[in-house]
Amino acid sequence: MNSITFACVLTASFLPTNAFLKPLSHSPSSSSFSSLSDGDVYPSKFLTDGMKYRQLGESDLVVSEICLGTMTWGSQNTHQDACEQLDMAFDEFGVNFIDTAEMYPIPIRPEHQGETDVAISRWLKHRNRDDVVLASKITGPGEFVKFIRGGKSPRIRKSDIVESVDNSLKRLGTDYIDLLQIHWPDRYVPLFGSKLYDVNQERKDEISIEEQLLGFEEVIKSGKVRHIGLSNETPYGVMKFVEIAEEMGLPRVCSVQN
Repeated sequence: MNSITFACVLTASFLPTNAFLKPLSHSPSSSSFSSLSDGDVYPSKFLTDGMKYRQLGESDLVVSEICLGTMTWGSQNTHQDACEQLDMAFDEFGVNFIDTAEMYPIPIRPEHQGETDVAISRWLKHRNRDDVVLASKITGPGEFVKFIRGGKSPRIRKSDIVESVDNSLKRLGTDYIDLLQIHWPDRYVPLFGSKLYDVNQERKDEISIEEQLLGFEEVIKSGKVRHIGLSNETPYGVMKFVEIAEEMGLPRVCSVQN
């Protein structure tokens, strides 16, 4: 599993631990993020060792070790707050990696859904898109998010993936997402504080991993998504996604956000 970057989200941080790390090389400026290499460092005056950059799994994405989380923008924070936080993260700390989601902001309310993406779009208009590594997440099943995608109960069917990506791109004001992740599995797993597996909650209609990967393949081939990843996934789930992708020649996940 060395070729997958595992990430732990601590408020807004990805902590990559992949095996392809090299010594720090040159120091890029905030205006040259698109030419980054694995091992580069941004000499932020606020960080003792600067902001380091790492290759994300086997992808061609090179990302800052800290990813800026966005889940309060448009609800607990204004769009202006979002732009100011993004400017500080990119210009003063050397962050080049943003993580949003279809269902954001938090707390989840139908009237606010998608506002985080809109806040990001306002900032992106004034930036070089190639300098930004933009990650997003497709919403999994659940009664608390049933209003997403026109009131249908969201799943991770091939058609859902295409619809979710198209809607996200419109809100974000861009024509591609660098990293698309499944926010949580389509099949039942204990989530968000639950520790014990409850066999009675297993879904008889769970969407196969094959279908999910075929959906990913479609949005990658269309140029709307560059790479794919998982979130809130189990070791078993990661293993099955990798195994089935290799067996069927389908896109392979490059990261896990847990």
